[in-house]
Amino acid sequence: MKIAEALRWLDSHQNLEGQRAKRHGSPAPSSLPVAGQTETLSLAAMEELMVAVGDPHLSFRSIHITGTNGKGSVARMSDAILRDLGLSVGRYTSPHLERLNERFVWDDREISDDELAEILTLLAPIVATIKKTPSYFELLTAVAFVWFANMGAEVAVVEVGLLGRFDATNVLDADVAVITNIGKDHTDGAAGWQRKVASEKAGIIKPGSHVILGAPMGELKPIFEAEPHRELWSTPEEFGLEDDDLAVGGHLVTVRTPHGQTEPIFLPLYGAYQPHNLVTAVAAVEAFLGRSIDSEVFESLSELAIPGRFEVARRDPTVILEGAHNPDSARVAKYTLDSEFARLGSWVLVIGFLNGKDPREMLEAIGAADFDAVIVCQPNWSRAIPATEVGEIAAKMQLSVEVVPDPNEALGRAMAVTSDEDLILVAGSLYVVGEVRSRARATDV
Repeated sequence: MKIAEALRWLDSHQNLEGQRAKRHGSPAPSSLPVAGQTETLSLAAMEELMVAVGDPHLSFRSIHITGTNGKGSVARMSDAILRDLGLSVGRYTSPHLERLNERFVWDDREISDDELAEILTLLAPIVATIKKTPSYFELLTAVAFVWFANMGAEVAVVEVGLLGRFDATNVLDADVAVITNIGKDHTDGAAGWQRKVASEKAGIIKPGSHVILGAPMGELKPIFEAEPHRELWSTPEEFGLEDDDLAVGGHLVTVRTPHGQTEPIFLPLYGAYQPHNLVTAVAAVEAFLGRSIDSEVFESLSELAIPGRFEVARRDPTVILEGAHNPDSARVAKYTLDSEFARLGSWVLVIGFLNGKDPREMLEAIGAADFDAVIVCQPNWSRAIPATEVGEIAAKMQLSVEVVPDPNEALGRAMAVTSDEDLILVAGSLYVVGEVRSRARATDV
C-alpha cells in the first residue's frame, strides 16, 4: 500500500483518541477508559499481534514512562542523553501535533512515509488472521516496535498512551519504569481517585524494572512499592532538583542522584516544570546505565527543543504554544508566564478543550482573568467541547471573551488585535496547539 491507502486502513480501526471532525464527519468515540473502571480492557490483542510479527519488542531494552504530566518531555530528554552516550535509540510518544510520523523517532529521525506505509502493509494481512482486531493505538504501537527492531535500536524510550496497566505499550518488560506524577486526568473524580490512578500507572512496573517516581507520592508510594521490582528511587529521597536558576532562553539546572551531583546543566526550555522533568530523565538514564553520566554528555541538551511545550513560536508579538490540558499543567503554565516573561504589553489567551475537561476549572487554573482578552476556539477533533459552550462559561466569569471556533482563525484574530510588545498564549489542548503551530511559526502571518 502507498501511504494514503495505508492510513485509510489504519483509520478504519477503533480510535479512542478521536478523529478529525471535518475530515471524517464522525461522532465522538466511546468514552476514554478511566482509572478504576478498566474491567473491559485487556492486552490480549496486543500480545497476539506481537507474537504474530515475531515479538519485535523483545529485541531492545526500554525505558517506559507514564504519568499525568511531563511524559513527553521526559521521553525527549532521556532520548537526547542516551543518544549522546552513543546508543541507538527509538522514541515513541503520543499524541502528535502536526503529522502522525512525529510519534516514531529513531536516532533523532522521524519515520518516513514509505517506512510507515511498508510496516502498515506488513500488518494488514496479519491483523486479518488474529482473533481480536487491534485498535488504532495498538497498531501504531506495533509500528513503533517493528520499526525500532528493524533499525537495530538498542533502547526504546516509550511513552504510555493512557493510564498504564492495560496500555498497548505495556507488553514491554521495561528496564526502567518511570511514573512522572499523579493527576486527575482519566478519572471519575470520586473519592479515592488518586489511589485508582496510581494503581493503573503502577501496572507498568515489572519484576526486573528499576522504578523512578518523579514526584513525591506520599501515601500513594506503597502502591508502587507493592509491585514486584528490582529497585526504586523516589524524589526527593534518592534524587532531586538541587538548583534551578533562570538563564537567557531557559534554565541552569543542578541534579542530585544516588550517583552524585551534576554540574549546572543548561536546559534551553521555558516552563517551570521542565527542570523537574530533567531531574526525572537524568534519574531514569542513570538507573538504566547503573552509573553516573559524564558532565560532557549534558552539553547535547543545549540544542533540545520540545514542540508545543511552552514553545516560543514567534516574536513581535510573542506567540507561545503550550499544551497544558489539565488544571495542574494550566497552573504551572500561568506561573511560568508570571515568572519567566516580563509583561510589556497586553496578554491574549487563545484556548480550546476536549471533552472530559471542566472549562471553568481550566480557565481559573490558567488565570484567564489576568489576560486582557480571551479568544475561545474549538479543536477540529471529534471530542472537542463546542466553542460556544466554553464562551458562555467564560462570559459568566466576566472575562473579556470572543468566540472564534476555528483555531487558526482564532490565532489570526489574536494577531490582529495585538502589537509587537504583546503576548499570545495558545493553550488548553495539544490538539489546539497542533492545529495552529504551522501558522504560528510562519513568517508571513
